[in-house]
Formats: sequence, C-alpha cells, structure tokens
Amino acid sequence: MTTSATFRVGFIQFDILMGEVSGNATEAERHLNHLGDAGIAMAVLPEMWSCGFDNANLVRHAERTPGILDRLSKTAIRHRMVIAGSLPEIAEDRVYNTLYLVDADGRIAGAYRKIHLFSVTGEHKHFCAGTRNVVCDTTLGPVGLMICYDLRFPELCRALALKGAPIVVVPAQWPDIRIEVWDVLARARAMENQIYIIGANRCGVENENRFSGHSIIVDPGGSVLAWAPNGDTRTGTAVVDLLHLERVRKKLPALSDRMPEAYAT
Repeated sequence: MTTSATFRVGFIQFDILMGEVSGNATEAERHLNHLGDAGIAMAVLPEMWSCGFDNANLVRHAERTPGILDRLSKTAIRHRMVIAGSLPEIAEDRVYNTLYLVDADGRIAGAYRKIHLFSVTGEHKHFCAGTRNVVCDTTLGPVGLMICYDLRFPELCRALALKGAPIVVVPAQWPDIRIEVWDVLARARAMENQIYIIGANRCGVENENRFSGHSIIVDPGGSVLAWAPNGDTRTGTAVVDLLHLERVRKKLPALSDRMPEAYAT
C-alpha cells in the first residue's frame, strides 16, 4: 500500500435511467474519464448507479454487474484511480445493494452489502441486508464504506472510523424532500468522527421521486470542500489532506476522549 498525504478526490452526480444499464454505464464512464484526465485519485458514483431501483428486474441487472465491474477495473487501471459505487449483487439467490470499491490497480479492494435498508420505500422487500461493516485497504490507504440510509446511523460510521478509516464514501439516492437532512448528516458524520466524507447523490426523477443531488465532500473539521446543488448532472472535486486530519484530531482529541464504558445499554 502506497499512501500519499494529499490527493484529489471527486464525486459524480447524474440522472440514473431506470433499467438502462448500458446507457448509465456509458454516462458514468464519461464522467470517470473526465475526472481521471484531471488527475483525480478517487471517484465516487451514486447508489445503484447502473440501473436505479428497477426492483422488478434486479436479478437480471445483477447478472450484468460482473461485466460492469470489469469495465470499471479497466477504467481504474487506465487512470490509476480508485472507483466506488453501489450496484446490485446476486449471491445464493439473494439480491444485495452492494458498494464495490475498485482500486487503482483494477482489483476489487472491498465490497460492502448495505446494512440499513430503507423500509419506508420497501427496500427490505427486494434486497437482503448486509451484516458487517467494511473498511478496505487501498493504494490511498483505508477507506470505509456506507450507502445512503446508513448515514442516519452514527454507530456504523463510528465503527469505520475506529477501524482506521480516514475517509468514508457514501453513494446515495437521497430524495429532494429530505435533502436538508443529507446535508446536515454528512457534515455531522465527518465532524464527530474527524474524517473525510465523500457523498455522491443522484439527481433527476424516478417513480415520481425527485432527486436534487447535493453531492458533497466534507473535511474532518466539518468544512464543506465541494457541493453540488440544484439537481444538475455534474462532478465535484476536493483535496484530501491526511496531515490536516491529524492536526484536527490533535487539536481536539474527541476520539481519544471517548468513554466507551459509559455508553453500554
């Protein structure tokens, strides 16, 4: 593992076309190439970016995921770029909402099956829930993985931080009706764990749900380094500085001041 103290990261925010795997893959690759040509070391795609929540056809879409990952692997190698995004996965006749992280050398560095399924929209009826948190070792260092609704559960992000992840990526399909919650929680998870959060939220409309994006990159002190408002297709970039993270934690040692014995239920 060859970790640099500073590197540039980015998010990709676009309108995911339900069920249109080939079209979505082409759109994602266009943005990945743009970021790769600009020297971005890590790019984050939205949740279920290949097909959207086309729940009636998830098995068929999941069968195409290995091919999508192979395509991502080639893109990652070409640009020496880490790529993250959530895709449908089928395993033992079950479908998972799985966040894959492809390292800069093309290998799959880790995969996280979404733990917290959004029952309000019936996600639990179409997907099986994951059961473990995941921190990946990458060429950029440890990276923690979460998906969308997970952002509402501080225990998960804290677990990733305590396992050594200075960066947590969060692909999402967070709707416009609750978008201010996304903005607040992304900053809160970054501040309370003194980590970088890279959130990639989709835009557009699906099943009468409007998505306004607000993809975001937040630093360990809670400062918003990049933000994509107004529901447009776009990318955003920022610099991750691991020495800055160390300075934040040294100045305010909240993680080392924890009292776990007092938190037991």
